[in-house]
Amino acid sequence: MTRYRLFIALILLMTCTSAHALRCGNRVVDEGDRDFQVRERCGEPFWTESWFGVDIIGRHSPLERHREIEWIDWYYNFGPNALMQRLRFRDGVLYAVESLGHGVRALGEKCRPNMNFIGLSSGELVARCGTPSSRRDARESTVFRPARGIEEWRERNVQEWVYDFGNNQLNRILLLIDGKVSQAEASPR
Repeated sequence: MTRYRLFIALILLMTCTSAHALRCGNRVVDEGDRDFQVRERCGEPFWTESWFGVDIIGRHSPLERHREIEWIDWYYNFGPNALMQRLRFRDGVLYAVESLGHGVRALGEKCRPNMNFIGLSSGELVARCGTPSSRRDARESTVFRPARGIEEWRERNVQEWVYDFGNNQLNRILLLIDGKVSQAEASPR
């Protein structure tokens, strides 16, 4: 019996993927894969979102370099019996894989005016409610000055999305910060 359990454990160990990997059909994508490889294995995402950041190399040294980094989130919906996935790329290389809430049969079919929007990512929001009827984007910079001569810059992506629920319903105005809903309010049509 012990050999049988050892054999099963060995088989399971050989077939496991890393905790940060994603299985697309019979193919696997993992951190470090390039965006074209992921697209080839998983297909087109249903929603993407991109922004730029800055890496500062050599801060507070005689030579300081600033390098622009492109970040892109891809969202995949594998249906209501599976979790949606967010794949984050840094300069075209898969940086992180994150499981989200359950997927949907069709984009936009699970939206209700009174649902709890707080904490949803932009991809989950699009999956449940479709694209917003109105969208405004802005960028904010925050500067921290912990001591004289020291500055730390942080960028925030701020978006306002409006969903119109039709006659006799209130609009929902959602504030998204860095791709997540942080506020939701009702507004008359």
